[in-house]
Amino acid sequence: MTNMAEDLKAQEPLAGAGLAPAPADRRRAPVSKPGRRSTRERKKRSTDIAIYAVLAVLVVALMVPFIWMLSSSLKENNQVLTVPIQWIPSEFVWSNYADIWTRIPMMGYLQNSLYLAVIITCLQVLTGSLAAYGFSKVRFPGRDVLFLAYIGTIAVPWQAYMVPQYIMMQNLGLTNSFNALILLQAFGAFGVFLMRQYYMTIPDELCEAARIDGLSEYGIWARVILPLSKPALASLALLTFVNTWNDYMGPFIYLTSNRLWTVQLGLRSFVGQFDAEYAMIMTGSVISVLPILVIFLIGQRYFIQGIATSGMKG
Repeated sequence: MTNMAEDLKAQEPLAGAGLAPAPADRRRAPVSKPGRRSTRERKKRSTDIAIYAVLAVLVVALMVPFIWMLSSSLKENNQVLTVPIQWIPSEFVWSNYADIWTRIPMMGYLQNSLYLAVIITCLQVLTGSLAAYGFSKVRFPGRDVLFLAYIGTIAVPWQAYMVPQYIMMQNLGLTNSFNALILLQAFGAFGVFLMRQYYMTIPDELCEAARIDGLSEYGIWARVILPLSKPALASLALLTFVNTWNDYMGPFIYLTSNRLWTVQLGLRSFVGQFDAEYAMIMTGSVISVLPILVIFLIGQRYFIQGIATSGMKG
């Protein structure tokens, strides 16, 4: 019994030494303050809630015109402009979406808009990416000055050169045809600026290595730069497609034949001298928005990524 008691007393200091931290360990151990941490977490949570609430209000405010457009497309014509606004129709007029195809050649207008949007988008992506490569990866005298002068054309309003431009197209015999719009909109300073800012994020060492391997400048652009620029290309394509699809003044000036009209011009058919069929206009507007919505949903990931990285330089 005595020996067992002595053994237990001898082991107690060792056990205590294993459990108790050394003085140095006590100094290094962080002191947790539950009250301060919980206060910081509550403040962060409150800030996040406030930010999401503001964003939700902005989203609702942006969606109000689209909700009104969709609601108006399901009303009778005399119920569209009622005061106060009747957000939910008393009777849903689904026949508007069937009648619009027989009232005007809606399918032809959609085909014309799609043709112009696709052709102009492809050309702007091609020319914009080529010009941006020259302004970002090719060194030549006066490059930066020429780029600033070209980008400066964005500040010139289109109304300032609208008449001389039309006279030039008329002298070339390109009025009342798609060729005028395609030729005028195949080049865009904004697309060059967007693509150049993205190309600046691609290291120049990749281009130098490709030149050492014997690639031409066109080969470097096609085989090195373009595969790395999918987000920027998608952003430019989406922006160009939307702008071309929604363009009204360009087709209004250059397209006089009804068979060449786009959707925006076709909806003008419901506007008379003394009245307008607002319900049918809203119906056509809803139909014209659907292709843009589908394209944006397909390419939104690349679009957001391209816009977010186009202003970076590394």
